[in-house]
Amino acid sequence: MEEANAVQDREHKFLTIAVQEAHKGAECGHGRPFGAVVVRNDEIVISCHNMVLARTDPTAHAEVTAIREACKKLNKIELSDCEMYASCEPCPMCFGAIYLSKIKRLVYGAKAEAAIAIGYNAFIADALRGTGFYQKGHLEIKRADGNASHIAEQVFEKSKAKFHIH
Repeated sequence: MEEANAVQDREHKFLTIAVQEAHKGAECGHGRPFGAVVVRNDEIVISCHNMVLARTDPTAHAEVTAIREACKKLNKIELSDCEMYASCEPCPMCFGAIYLSKIKRLVYGAKAEAAIAIGYNAFIADALRGTGFYQKGHLEIKRADGNASHIAEQVFEKSKAKFHIH
């Protein structure tokens, strides 16, 4: 029981910092109210908030920004010895970044529905839960025809010896 309380206290500590980042980012106008903290060996590597407005970058979500900054700080592209604490359930893009960075553990606070309730796009929760259709209303998606797609596929074959994919 003591161990469970210690884990809960630790999670509460880092999640509180992520929530503080969410407030900070919203208050200073950098972006939406989302925060994330990357932790390694019980030490904070980086704490970030959403920077979409400040950087004029729709991909500068708190989690993606935290991953980018942690990778720079640690000088590596794999964060397999790190955990992330996010103020809210990550969107599909952020979840993809978390997965690709190999972060070993994710703890989040609010469910996506809390953000949806105040006007954020339901696509986030639908995509995470597999309950929605791809929402591409304004976006045409088409695979290139013929030789163009073949040339694009060749890059993988030609470069496979250069990169060790695990």
